[in-house]
Amino acid sequence: MRGSGAAETAEDLVTYILAIDQSTQSTKVMIFNHSAELIDSASKAHEQIFPSPGWVEHDAEQIYANLLTAMSELKARNPAAFAQAACLSVTNQRETIVVFEKGSGKPLSNAIVWLDRRGEPFCAELRGGADERTVEKKTGLRVDTYFPASKLTWLTRNNPAVAAELKSGSALIGTIDTYLIYRLTGGKVYATDPTNASRTLFYHIDRLNWDEELIRIFGLEIAELPEIRESASVFGETDLNGLLSKPIPIAGVMGDSQAALFAERCYEPGMAKITFGTGSSVLMNIGDKRIRSGNGIVNALAWVLDGKPTYAFEGITNFTGATISWMQNRMNLIEKPEESETLARSVPDNGGVYLVPAFVGLGAPYWRADVKGAIFGLTPGVTRAHVVRAGLEGIAFTVTDVIRIMEKDAGVPLKCLFADGGPVRNSFLMQFVADINRRELHASSLPELSALGAAFSGGLAIGIYKNIDVLHKINTSVKVYEPKMKDSEVEKLFSGWAKVIHKILS
Repeated sequence: MRGSGAAETAEDLVTYILAIDQSTQSTKVMIFNHSAELIDSASKAHEQIFPSPGWVEHDAEQIYANLLTAMSELKARNPAAFAQAACLSVTNQRETIVVFEKGSGKPLSNAIVWLDRRGEPFCAELRGGADERTVEKKTGLRVDTYFPASKLTWLTRNNPAVAAELKSGSALIGTIDTYLIYRLTGGKVYATDPTNASRTLFYHIDRLNWDEELIRIFGLEIAELPEIRESASVFGETDLNGLLSKPIPIAGVMGDSQAALFAERCYEPGMAKITFGTGSSVLMNIGDKRIRSGNGIVNALAWVLDGKPTYAFEGITNFTGATISWMQNRMNLIEKPEESETLARSVPDNGGVYLVPAFVGLGAPYWRADVKGAIFGLTPGVTRAHVVRAGLEGIAFTVTDVIRIMEKDAGVPLKCLFADGGPVRNSFLMQFVADINRRELHASSLPELSALGAAFSGGLAIGIYKNIDVLHKINTSVKVYEPKMKDSEVEKLFSGWAKVIHKILS
């Protein structure tokens, strides 16, 4: 991505911001200058661990090691930029949880990933009762194993040693941002930001603090939780394990989806974005007052700036970009991701085939953990190309289900729609999203836009940017997709989609 706006800076010299984007699949590190230009990046993938059906884990120690390796590679190519780095910003997969030793930071078990479903039995125990209503009222979220609280319940029930250490305070818990900050500061800072805290089911979204009643509902005894600092704050200092000649501030910490919303400059109600990743997150700014949806859409803290919260509607779909990986790695339908676009365009339509990507259950707006993925409409005339096209269309249908409900429940029209993440490279998918939403779609040329949002936040924290008005002046490169499909065709396709969703939910 190349930015062309001249941002106001604290000094005339070129200022660089290092950024970490710790995602489900990999750890990416980047260098931005003060004009939001991406100078260079490096990435290291980590292992996806599947100990049992429905379980997904990461080795947090491997993630930290990969971070340092990627940073070392980046420094080797950009020594001058590293020497002039003003801060380090962090964005991360939000709901993945790590339990680690106080002092050393050593993980006491593998990180339990947001995709993991092992907490579902405990969630089922809560549903339909007063505790479920309390959780939803205070957090703005749903009782679902997507969020880490129930997975911590499972861990403490099945690992008494970890439970005892959490109770005594000798073990700490955190989302990935907390874990990385703790390691990068040598155990000096145990902190998170509101965007990550609000995804745990332990955080009161109106009062903006941890809530003891919520912790008790999940049967947990936790001696210590991370300090919560605003995203545009300083979170200690780091020298990146000796890679830097002197420590720099860790400034700007945001969960990946909110960071993308921030980078897109969606600062007004009705502005929305889709982050296409392993799963997808749709966020719509709804302003400074929380609005509740009765249709499967949850609330989120978009950010907190100067003590003032901005709220959003959020809809999470569990398995969207990962559908492309599934078609490649599990089914051998494509040899590489970009082939999916070519195959989809090789047929005039989906041939009546619908693929519902519910491989790990359905997220918003249905929230059915028990549902499995399915393909409907197979006939002798169906080809590999039809199935691949149906896979891409299924991704678009799932996020559009969310967008349609958001617009209705927010009571404000969808002003504009942005997209980011790796799948934005797929022009067939982006055009289809624009078509079925009947909205102009702005797809970022920087797939990993979350890192830029964290960098913007870090720049605000240390004074590179005076305020968010300055951020509006920075131009970023996007590809615009205009809707082309006839309304009648859109409704025909959605009618077919609605029928298969009804079948899979029955």
